[in-house]
Amino acid sequence: MQIKSLSKGRFHHLWQHDSALVEHTLLENFTDKRLIHEGEMLYQQGQPVEQLTLVFSGKISLGYSAENGRRFQLGTIECDQQLFGEMEFFTGYPCQLDIIAEEPLLVAVCSCQRLEIILMENPKLAIFFASAIAVDYQDTLDIFLHRMLYPIAHNVAYDLYRQYHNKLPMDGFTKNYLEAERFGTTDRVYRRAVKELIDSGLVMRGVNGLEIKDLAGLKAFLGNDAGE
Repeated sequence: MQIKSLSKGRFHHLWQHDSALVEHTLLENFTDKRLIHEGEMLYQQGQPVEQLTLVFSGKISLGYSAENGRRFQLGTIECDQQLFGEMEFFTGYPCQLDIIAEEPLLVAVCSCQRLEIILMENPKLAIFFASAIAVDYQDTLDIFLHRMLYPIAHNVAYDLYRQYHNKLPMDGFTKNYLEAERFGTTDRVYRRAVKELIDSGLVMRGVNGLEIKDLAGLKAFLGNDAGE
């Protein structure tokens, strides 16, 4: 979750009104600062979470590894006061994902025990935590459902369409094999899906990766999903 005020959700107006209080209350308790090196894990899948980590700025990636060797990449986030470990704080579950620094990061940490005291002293903060977690949950669930239920070509097109409208909760990767893992497949299958979209005249390869070539055609290809 991001500790800056949300722009959506039932309580976003209340959060925007009290954003200074929220940021001040939390930031003054994240005083233990550390440098995380590129490639280092903030959290590892299956790890008990005993502290929350605040990333002031910089890029991280989130991925999941199955016992059969397959990997799923959720994507990357360009952090701006992004907080990690908040869901595990409330559930007591171990971390579900590998959270990896994609570049050197300055972070600050706060123990779960300390945060529990903060929320007991400032119960209003629990509303903001609940709002941010709910938004993150539904954005993430949307990604998982599309990855699981739709063909790869549809998912690549949907991803580009949402990126065009600046609605992507997470960004992708520059490397093909990581992009393939982001769509829950192999590099070979991913490349075949991309070729299908290129051959159809819907997308093209640009300087910074895939780009939409025919917006109207892509919208028709996505059907009802283009209305989201």
